[in-house]
Amino acid sequence: MARDERASAWVQCRPNMANFIYNEDGDAVGFSEENVIYKLDGTPVGQLNGPSVHKLDGSYIGELYEDMIVDRFSQDLGAIDPLITNKRGPVPQPANRGMMSYGFPDVFELLLG
Repeated sequence: MARDERASAWVQCRPNMANFIYNEDGDAVGFSEENVIYKLDGTPVGQLNGPSVHKLDGSYIGELYEDMIVDRFSQDLGAIDPLITNKRGPVPQPANRGMMSYGFPDVFELLLG
């Protein structure tokens, strides 16, 4: 069987793809690329430091858990350095993944305020 070079290229590019962030209702509300969190329109709103989620000013708000930003303190790192980054292009909104609740409050909205 011949190797499909296109599939190989897709696998190599996949780590740079956006990872969607959802709310409790299952709707995509943002996405992350590398250590930056964006709204779906491409506006940067936060940053990741491992699973810890911080506003752009560096203040801690919660953790990334099962593709949601939740009020869960497994490791409180406190504030980190502020991040200045540019807006990027919007991404198409994926379908609703279905309501999910992991026992921790959804706090994505804290990034917007």
